[in-house]
Amino acid sequence: MSVWLPTATCRPETCLADVPPRVSHPRRALRLTACLAAVLAGVVLLPPVRLLPDRARNRLARFWARVVLRTLGVTVHLAGPDGWGPGADGGVLVVANHVSWLDIPLLAAGQPGRSLAKTEVRKWPVLGPLIALGGTVFLDRNRLRTLPDTVATVAEVLRSGHPVIVFPEGSTWCGRESGRFRPALFQAAVEAGADVQPVTIRYRLADGRPTSVPAFIGDDGLLTSLARVVAARGLVADVTFLPPIPPPGPRPGRAGARRELARTAQAAVEGIR
Repeated sequence: MSVWLPTATCRPETCLADVPPRVSHPRRALRLTACLAAVLAGVVLLPPVRLLPDRARNRLARFWARVVLRTLGVTVHLAGPDGWGPGADGGVLVVANHVSWLDIPLLAAGQPGRSLAKTEVRKWPVLGPLIALGGTVFLDRNRLRTLPDTVATVAEVLRSGHPVIVFPEGSTWCGRESGRFRPALFQAAVEAGADVQPVTIRYRLADGRPTSVPAFIGDDGLLTSLARVVAARGLVADVTFLPPIPPPGPRPGRAGARRELARTAQAAVEGIR
């Protein structure tokens, strides 16, 4: 099985150089307060919400994710093919380019599902416990011998009819540069016979200029990145759900099948970006 490793990301001094228009300090404090209230409400309501049927739970998850993003001052534009993308149900492996911690609520705003995250996310203040309670599958990148078990867990979730969200680049990139889609986790879709749903995430300002302000790279801490996001004026996230890719037949073999899926999904994402 191919090894899924964190990759070297872009240079922070280059990618974080742009300075967008900023809101006032009182507005930043208001955004932070509203975001914290929304996140805490999610923590409190998660246990009873998990008891609801899938469709009702997904509707509430999409609503909550959009509220959190709105409190941060992020305008979200969702697009997708008919019958798929935002709001679609079923066991599908959702794969996207990775720029920021914001990518997680962005995808949940369109396609709620169980996420795959590095174990360090558990330690994030407030968000860490919430992400864990949401059924996140954690991958220990320092113990790669556990990767086959992680792939098997993801495949089982897909077979049960639930989406799983992964970022196959293995690390965050600034949006101006990108990484290669690692094939290892596509093996879960091969084993489960599940479709792969490629998604493109792009950040820009209200005037159309691309921005790397949400990028979570280099020595960034979560609180530093959060402060940069709430200070930005007119931050827009464009999330495009592309046509799903069916799993390849048995002819390419196990290794060939996952590599083929990874190449096809990355080509689709890069084509839009």
